[in-house]
Amino acid sequence: MRYIISIIVSIVLVLSCKNTIKEPIDTDTYYTCSMDPQVVEYKPGTCPICKMDLTPVKKRKGESQGELELSDQQIQLGNIQVDTIRNGTIGDQLILTASLNFDQSKLYAVSSRVMGRVEKLYFKNLGEYVKKGAPLYEMYSEDLNNAKQEYLLAVDKKNAFSDQTIIDFDQLIQSAKNKLLLWGLNETQINELGSTKKASPITTYYSTAGGYITELDIREGDYVMEGGTIVKLADLSTLWVEAQVYSSQLADLQENSMVTVQLPDFNNKEIKGKLEFVNPEINQATRINLIRISIPNPGNYLKPGMSAYVLLKSPRRKSLSLPIDAVIRDGKGATVWVQTGKNTFKNLMVQTGLESDDRIEIISGLSEGDIVVLQGAYLLHSEYVFKKGANPMEGMKM
Repeated sequence: MRYIISIIVSIVLVLSCKNTIKEPIDTDTYYTCSMDPQVVEYKPGTCPICKMDLTPVKKRKGESQGELELSDQQIQLGNIQVDTIRNGTIGDQLILTASLNFDQSKLYAVSSRVMGRVEKLYFKNLGEYVKKGAPLYEMYSEDLNNAKQEYLLAVDKKNAFSDQTIIDFDQLIQSAKNKLLLWGLNETQINELGSTKKASPITTYYSTAGGYITELDIREGDYVMEGGTIVKLADLSTLWVEAQVYSSQLADLQENSMVTVQLPDFNNKEIKGKLEFVNPEINQATRINLIRISIPNPGNYLKPGMSAYVLLKSPRRKSLSLPIDAVIRDGKGATVWVQTGKNTFKNLMVQTGLESDDRIEIISGLSEGDIVVLQGAYLLHSEYVFKKGANPMEGMKM
């Protein structure tokens, strides 16, 4: 009886082991979804995303990782175009948005040398042009009138007692004259005062600089203190072009180098300028820096506040380059498709460099003579994902 039971148990164990043996998986066939090609299964079923039936796809023999084979009809419909990559020249151009501003070194403030009341202003509007030496305003000043009388008294005393006293009247006259010069009178006004012997209570002051009025806070009848600003003037013979750059772009800038300033308001007129200043401090919040270019302004036709572009061009150098559309870029890196055989293409990772116009520099990953897909790279990428159910960049070293 024991012998019969042992035989039955052995038969049951053998049959159970046979049932647990799995059939080998067909690795040449996988199942994917036409709507969600990232779904890859090795047995029939439904898509876990859209619930559609999975479609069987046969792998082509001889295809390696990242490689794709197309038919003649697919290449024609996809307009796949290739060309042999060769060495060429490429140069970088950095375009910065900028604006015109006053040249701060050519801003002048005409101030009052003495306390008094402004009786008359010869220029009353912002933006008016004031020539250097032009009459600017008239002032009544008690202190200035006393200084005029002191000068006239010294001149009279010299004429009356020059031969009868040991007092040096020339020194007194010079001292009174220096006070008048210090308080803003010019040589012509002082000589006229000495010749006419009449001190007018109203004194005319002349502009010590030339430029356009940018600030005028005084009105006729206002009192002004010694050192108070009468008017601020701006010389527009040169202007500053101020642009903002990111800290990552500072390596392309060299102080005192010549750059090109483009003016969109004047039909993209270009003016050569000098890079005079690069702010030594970077804004920590925005990582933005300020640069300044000085440009000439003959005829004063350029105005502060106008928009401009700053063009920084680097010297052209010999390098491999491709059209930008031939390179597929994402957060993982950059890849291109190269032709490895008839209707067969392989995805390769490359390192890119400069971009100029519609071309991009290839630093590594390709060699001169490689046949590269110039048009249709994105179609190849999509076809690979659909057929293989994976990104061709998977497994590549970044």
